[in-house]
Amino acid sequence: MRIGGKRGGQVMLEAIVALTVMTIGMLGIFSVLSNSIGASRVSTNQEIAVNLGAEGIEVVKNILDANFLSGSGAWNAGLTSCGSSGSGCRVQYDSASVTTSTPSALLKYDAASKLYGYSSGVDTIFRRVVTIDGIPSGTPTQLKVVSTVSWIDRNAAPLSVVLEDRFFDWR
Repeated sequence: MRIGGKRGGQVMLEAIVALTVMTIGMLGIFSVLSNSIGASRVSTNQEIAVNLGAEGIEVVKNILDANFLSGSGAWNAGLTSCGSSGSGCRVQYDSASVTTSTPSALLKYDAASKLYGYSSGVDTIFRRVVTIDGIPSGTPTQLKVVSTVSWIDRNAAPLSVVLEDRFFDWR
């Protein structure tokens, strides 16, 4: 077989076509991989947001339980100033009461304790607002608690998770 001539040019052309097909295939694989990593981040953020929202509701439940165990005051003491007509409240895992000041502040993540809160740690992308409405207003027999966690994703799209629960004065 000769290196030069018509056969040599055909081998070179086949090699170029093969490299082109392989390059296009690899670009497709890298594109799918990149999208997969992005979707994984969005999914992780959604999971964190759902858990932060559930934590907001659980903190309100803990405050209601503490009110009952103390035996003093109303069953919903300290929980009536977070209505949806206002800007809501903020709570963190160890809250004994709700805080109405700057409810939409960024949550911080403390790597040492692995907890989210407002006092220490690194700012995250998450904001949590809890609203509490007494039903009926005046002398409520139930509380409607809505915990909303919002964040901005990597494409600058605003996302949020909204969880709702109701607590009754059954005691």
